[in-house]
Amino acid sequence: MVKTLSHYIGEYKTPSILTPIMMIGEVVMEMIIPLLMARIIDVGLANQDLPYIIRVGLMMLVVALFGLTFGLVAARLAAKASAGFAKNLRQGMFDRIQTFSFANIDRFSTAGLVTRLTTDISNVQNAFQMLLRMCFRAPVSLIAALMMAFIINPHLASIFLITMLILAGIIVLLLVLALRYFKQAFPKYDALNESVQENVNGIRVVKAFVRESHEDKKFRKASEGIYRIFIKAEGVVAWNAPLMTGTIFVSLMLLSWIGAKLVVSPGSGLETGELFSLFTYCLTILMNLMMLSMIFVMITMAEPSARRITEVLTEETTISNPADPVFTVNDGSIEFSHVTFRYDKHAEEPVLSDISLSIRSGETIGIIGGTGSSKTSLVNLISRLYDVSEGAVKVGGRDVRDYDLETLRREVAVVLQKNVLFSGTIYENLRWGNENATDEECREAARLACADEFIENFPKKYETVIERGGTNVSGGQKQRLCIARALLKHPKVLILDDSTSAVDTATDAKITKAFAESIPDTTKLIIAQRISSVQHADRILVLDHGHISGIGTHAELLETNAIYREVYESQTGGSKDFDAL
Repeated sequence: MVKTLSHYIGEYKTPSILTPIMMIGEVVMEMIIPLLMARIIDVGLANQDLPYIIRVGLMMLVVALFGLTFGLVAARLAAKASAGFAKNLRQGMFDRIQTFSFANIDRFSTAGLVTRLTTDISNVQNAFQMLLRMCFRAPVSLIAALMMAFIINPHLASIFLITMLILAGIIVLLLVLALRYFKQAFPKYDALNESVQENVNGIRVVKAFVRESHEDKKFRKASEGIYRIFIKAEGVVAWNAPLMTGTIFVSLMLLSWIGAKLVVSPGSGLETGELFSLFTYCLTILMNLMMLSMIFVMITMAEPSARRITEVLTEETTISNPADPVFTVNDGSIEFSHVTFRYDKHAEEPVLSDISLSIRSGETIGIIGGTGSSKTSLVNLISRLYDVSEGAVKVGGRDVRDYDLETLRREVAVVLQKNVLFSGTIYENLRWGNENATDEECREAARLACADEFIENFPKKYETVIERGGTNVSGGQKQRLCIARALLKHPKVLILDDSTSAVDTATDAKITKAFAESIPDTTKLIIAQRISSVQHADRILVLDHGHISGIGTHAELLETNAIYREVYESQTGGSKDFDAL
């Protein structure tokens, strides 16, 4: 984990190295000040030597200024290093997520990935900054102060040593108890983020069904889950301060009592100024012990976050390029050869079972089937959004696993069930299909998708700004824009996954006709619930629970396939003249 994360320090290694050096410089300056103060008391005041007091006082001022400078530089360098480290981690995670297959994303969940990119990285950033500054400063300062105390008086310094051992034991015990609670806390952030995302994305549905109180309860439950875990963790950590403070007071009392007796005892060798220095070093030691305890608490909180980040950074995508990829797709022909597919490799029942199917380039294939018949799963294998469990899927005569992923997905355009538009103008959204597309090409794609009909009615036409998620356009308009976006790729295979469900039958027919006339060489796979959307396809595939129930033309399936005939009759009321409806 540490090796993985340290790789992302990258160009911020220099400030990461300089920060501890500056902190050591600050510690050295702090160690000198009590010695100079002791000289003022034992020499300057004892001899009433004002010039000596002024001279040593000026030296103390210079040393303090140096210490302040070292501290300020260290703080600036630590802030730069930690912020840069977090930036690199965030970018590294985002880049890694872009390589994930659907299977990888399913494993982490969207909410879980958001938590890792925000809360977890913030925890690691804060811990890293604390490590750079205090994790070097506190031990060095503690050891230096302990050494100086032993030089002045070994017997009194042994009090500090015993105190350190007691406090170290307290810290370890408390952190072991708190760690298990912190490990439980951060996964609960995933549930909280998921609740927020669902509510915000579906806020119109929530309001339409008057479910605000239900959503409030769900959010409160997720929030209270985090609250309870942190209360338990903080309840353990809260013992740290009183236990340490009590131990410190006992140490100071012992130092005062024993030290005072030594000062007044003839021949003890302990001067008043030295006792004053011991008090300073005592406070330094104990403050650094408290600082170390805070560091350990922060590390304890950050450790689960660091592991969650590492999980993403080290996750290997289930789909990757082959060693010697193919960069050219010859045509839009598709072949399924004894394909079996499972989302979970350990699942007993496959989603698709022994699918064998051959589609000619330029052919239009309609796909019909009930909910759960695996229509979407079938077409997802063509663009290699998932890999087959058994068998092979070929596009252009080659196994899809032989292709460069970008090449394959450029040539296989998919309009998914969940249509997503991004904030920006209509032109900008369309150019997701082809960033170099001209305005004329965008308008032509919109015409084929019958999107020009409503775009031209907007005051700003193609410069109309689409709000995040496409909330300012209707479902049918959103579908047509997504189809136009896919057409701009000029693909060899076009897959429409129930992508005209929100448009009226007449518009659906226009889109189908435009495809037949304008892109005859493109293989078209149309998943639909309406018979009217696929009845004019060259062939229609009927799926039933992951199996091919039938394949043929509209007329052939009416005669030979009971499932197709049942769907047809349910949509037409038993009419034989479907075109007349």
